[in-house]
Amino acid sequence: MDRGIDLGKRIQRSVAQTAVLMAVLTLISKLFGFVREMILAGFFGANYIVDAYVMSNTILTTLFGGIIVAISTAYMPLFSQISEEEGKDEGDRFTSSIMYLLILITIGISLIGIIFSNQIVMIFASGFKGETAKIAVFFIKILFSYIIFSSIAGILESYLQYKGIFIPQIISGYFISICMSIGIIISAYTNSYYLAFGTLAGHFLRCLVVAYFARKNGYKQQRKIKLEKNLKELFKLAFPVFIGSYITYINLFIDKTLASNLAEGSIAALNYASLLNVMIINVTITILSTIIYPKLSQANSLKQKSRFNELVSTGFNLVVIIGIPCSLGAMIYNTQAIQIIYERGSFDRLATSMTASAFMYYAAGMIFIAANEYVVRVFYSIKDMKTPMILGSISIIINIILNLILVNFMEHNGLALGTSIAAVINFAQLMFCLKRKHADIRIIASKKKLCKIIIAAIAAIIGSYISYSLIIDYMSRIIVARVIQLGLAVLVAVCLYLLLLVVFKIEEVKLIKQIIKGR
Repeated sequence: MDRGIDLGKRIQRSVAQTAVLMAVLTLISKLFGFVREMILAGFFGANYIVDAYVMSNTILTTLFGGIIVAISTAYMPLFSQISEEEGKDEGDRFTSSIMYLLILITIGISLIGIIFSNQIVMIFASGFKGETAKIAVFFIKILFSYIIFSSIAGILESYLQYKGIFIPQIISGYFISICMSIGIIISAYTNSYYLAFGTLAGHFLRCLVVAYFARKNGYKQQRKIKLEKNLKELFKLAFPVFIGSYITYINLFIDKTLASNLAEGSIAALNYASLLNVMIINVTITILSTIIYPKLSQANSLKQKSRFNELVSTGFNLVVIIGIPCSLGAMIYNTQAIQIIYERGSFDRLATSMTASAFMYYAAGMIFIAANEYVVRVFYSIKDMKTPMILGSISIIINIILNLILVNFMEHNGLALGTSIAAVINFAQLMFCLKRKHADIRIIASKKKLCKIIIAAIAAIIGSYISYSLIIDYMSRIIVARVIQLGLAVLVAVCLYLLLLVVFKIEEVKLIKQIIKGR
């Protein structure tokens, strides 16, 4: 029993320490991306060149991004099983075979993009005419090649994650933003057609960095391909993930279509609010899911039921501890956050009002969206890709129905609220099916602990808002930056939240001390 408790503590400490470092590096990556967009806006503004460039990237991501994600996701549990049952060499051979397959597929896709670039632009960007269409065609020819490097990097990143290595993948992403920024500057002073080469160079360097670290951590490229017996299983696992990702794209497309019939700025408000919502989830919960997924796959392959359940419950506890206060805080401080991040230049008070209201309704479902992402990874780790796909499809249909109803009463806010309600329903479905189909998996170890965390989060946010109101009242006599006011309120929330977690004897709070001490 003591050994099981010690294992849980080691798992929690390892996950928490890695997560904190990943969060910092991911935040830096987001800042790199923000600076890159500022450079693009500064040199090119909002002209036809930017339209062509953004649309070309969007076309590529929409058409083929799901393929790489699906295969990389399906690769993990299969690689885990092969490595544990047949040994490291067979695992490396499987990895090499997958990469060879992806290289062949992506080379074919690249050739299609080069040969039929005119037709692709005509279909997906029919509004582009003249020089805009011409430069978009050129961008398509260049950009379609980078999926070759992305496919290799995607598989090797999963390989590193299985080895418990996460940092190089984040750092390698910096090269994309840096190369794109350099490409923007060079093309601004020379020829705008060079813009795409920065993106291509960034993905190439990212691939090299990931390949270097994979090789350094034990990966050996195998010449002999051995995929026949695993190919069917791979596509069986990858297909539901692929379908699920495209269902999401369809939902986003419908949202934008409905918003296009509303007041001017509705699409932009939803986009800005959604980006901030997703960024918060990516910097917190997505990192935890990424760390725990390979550990779950490994424990399942080794048939270590107790360790698997320990990982599942630990991960869910961390998702709840982080996700609930983030969700509540974003709802309460929606306007302040939008003002600090976006309100400048052409982004006026009307834009802030529209975006803040949408952000509040997105934030209401933030914890459920985050929890869904984690629970879906639990299904994936036991090779059940079909259930999340079916439940995801149902929730998307519910989302569309809710959007069609709510948009008539709440305009663009109804679209954001519909997304959150659908996330709640999807979470309920996932938990029900997990309990029914996989009754031996215990995701909520203690309902009492869950209630304590919720109470602590609510109390912390209320205390924070009271202190924020007092700060605003006091500071009304002097000029103080909004960021300082909000920063003080967040600090109060964090301190009060940690104090309440200690009072309620939530053992995960001890991780903070362990991280600070570096143990």
